[in-house]
Amino acid sequence: MIIRSKAPLRLGLAGGGTDVSPYSDLYGGAILNATISLYAYTTIEPLNNGKIVFSSPDAGLEEVYDAAEVLDTKGYFVLAKGVYNRVVRDFVHKPLSFKITSHVDSPAGSGLGTSSTLVVSILGAFSEWLKLPLGEYDLARLAYEIERIDLAMAGGKQDQYAATFGGFNYMQFLQDDKVIVNPLRIRQRYQDELAHNLLLYYTETSHVSAEIIQGQIDNVKAKNNKSIEAMHQLKEQAVMMKESLLKGDIDAIGRILHFGWEHKKKTASGITNPLLDDIYQTAMNAGSTGGKVSGAGGGGFMFFYCPATSRYAVEKALTEKFSGQVKRYEFTQEGLKTWTL
Repeated sequence: MIIRSKAPLRLGLAGGGTDVSPYSDLYGGAILNATISLYAYTTIEPLNNGKIVFSSPDAGLEEVYDAAEVLDTKGYFVLAKGVYNRVVRDFVHKPLSFKITSHVDSPAGSGLGTSSTLVVSILGAFSEWLKLPLGEYDLARLAYEIERIDLAMAGGKQDQYAATFGGFNYMQFLQDDKVIVNPLRIRQRYQDELAHNLLLYYTETSHVSAEIIQGQIDNVKAKNNKSIEAMHQLKEQAVMMKESLLKGDIDAIGRILHFGWEHKKKTASGITNPLLDDIYQTAMNAGSTGGKVSGAGGGGFMFFYCPATSRYAVEKALTEKFSGQVKRYEFTQEGLKTWTL
């Protein structure tokens, strides 16, 4: 028997950072994101030899353990071990024996929600194998708890819900710790136009999102008015983005992205740097009307809105001046998928 799953990575189009506690606890947050045709994959192969095997072809690594109810979460496969520990604790209450193999279409630190999406993919595979009673909200919430509480990794809530639900979603993070996912019915031609005009560019750098997110957390706790006001504006940006997409005012998205980028940089240090500023300005000079760093900031992917046919000039300007590369993608409608062979 082979159990497989895949969950899509996401582009955070607006509101990034307002899903992070304590801001969302104090003021409520709002995010607009969309999943794309890049994925985190998981395969589980049940074993009967009393062993647990973790394998990552990407990294060329493998770790083998004796089956136990709790695994030490040190080492390379932290996320998979965290999921396993929680599944055993909450559902099966006994050791399991299996081999788990994972792969992600984008490197860690790229800003596309890779870690959280991988957690969703791994948890989805376990849920498929063990027939766990998890609906979409349950699974996304459990993935969030594993990553943020059990493993104490700093970050927000949007990525787990994006990977689970898929598609274009306007998400609300309420002050009572509830999350509401509002799927957006965006006409296909608007989605196609946005995918054509939104150029995804990998800077060939990475970031440590936890450090940037911790800076945002510290600024909110310290009641830094500049940072908090910037986050209020990012929450408003999510509303602006939603209205633009639903109405089909696609060319307004460049301006909305630029508005958000200017405020995002005020929420914490490390979000941008001279290289990212240079890349951004080069894209703007070549015809883009706005963009941002994907994810927390500091490196990884950036994306730029390029109206009409300007994406070709922007791509040319970026690839001639910098060593990064443009990544092709499409928007996806589905979230987590699991199956058994």
